[in-house]
Amino acid sequence: MFKRLFAWAMLALPLLAGTARAAAPEFKPVTPLPPDAALRFPADYGAHPDYKTEWWYVTGWLNTPDGKPLGFQVTFFRSATGHDRANPSQFAPKQLIVGHAALSDPANGKLLHDQRNAREGFGLSYAKVGDTDVKLEDWRMVRGADGGYAIRVDAASFSFDIKLTSSQPKLLQGERGYSRKGPQPAQSSYYYSEPQLTASGTVTRAGKAVAVTGAAWLDHEWSSQALDPDASGWDWIGANLADGGALMAFQVRDKAGAKLWAHATWRDASGRITQYSPDQVSFSPQRRWRSPRTNAEYPVATRLSTGDAVWEIVPLQDDQELDSRRSTGAVYWEGAVTLSRDGKPAGRAYLEMTGYVRPMEL
Repeated sequence: MFKRLFAWAMLALPLLAGTARAAAPEFKPVTPLPPDAALRFPADYGAHPDYKTEWWYVTGWLNTPDGKPLGFQVTFFRSATGHDRANPSQFAPKQLIVGHAALSDPANGKLLHDQRNAREGFGLSYAKVGDTDVKLEDWRMVRGADGGYAIRVDAASFSFDIKLTSSQPKLLQGERGYSRKGPQPAQSSYYYSEPQLTASGTVTRAGKAVAVTGAAWLDHEWSSQALDPDASGWDWIGANLADGGALMAFQVRDKAGAKLWAHATWRDASGRITQYSPDQVSFSPQRRWRSPRTNAEYPVATRLSTGDAVWEIVPLQDDQELDSRRSTGAVYWEGAVTLSRDGKPAGRAYLEMTGYVRPMEL
């Protein structure tokens, strides 16, 4: 096996050298959508290789037969490289596929996580255009004809097979899917979410598989320049609300830790959608947790304000820090949290916080 891989690498060297001398590709910018335009489905469920960076991001809460909750997340990234896309060689690393997966298991005091990456090619790893079909060796996420998703992750210390079924319309973020991420219009992405997905399947830990049910949230986002040069990271939350609504909010922080940009979208139980501008969204830390591995402090308990609404965010467990330096190079906090409002349970969510160890780079 190793000899065959070495032989492939030797054959690929002249092709890669030629690619390195070719002109670097130019990536399409994200621009505001014209008034009569919108994201196109099912095509926009699939990959957008003309843009630099893209991800399909699924988070959710699962219920086990013994009533103990689990949090889960899986992200597939597609990243275009500077190599010539006209190069016909399958060895040319024109697109990279990266995967992150995690399982929050508070009953056992554990966060299980894994990561991997590979170049696209040979049918082993890919992100297909036309509809969602992303594969990273034996990890895969595919959208079926019924609009549901099948996700398979076989990680080092856990695995899961999850089926997601749509229960609500897509939620277009920002202006019909054009989502600003900074003070300049080019600092944007195309972005939609699918909240309140019904989840079912199996989770395997320590060789034991259990049936699970629950709810999940899917984000799909693509961009060529999402962050301002002064940005250090972001705080993001996607919440399936208890009344059937959905809430997404984020803030981008500058290198001094202040809010550089923010936005929120709230779809209430009646289906009415409210968009919140940067001055209407704030994240106010209430309690911090210090990582024993990186010494970074994360505001794991946070008060989120969206207009007149105030939400209290509390983690399922404090330690949900992920070290992805073997793939994307980042260390960040990403985990299951609960929301309350006016002292009453309001929903379950996932909170992501980046840039607390060092400034985030896409």
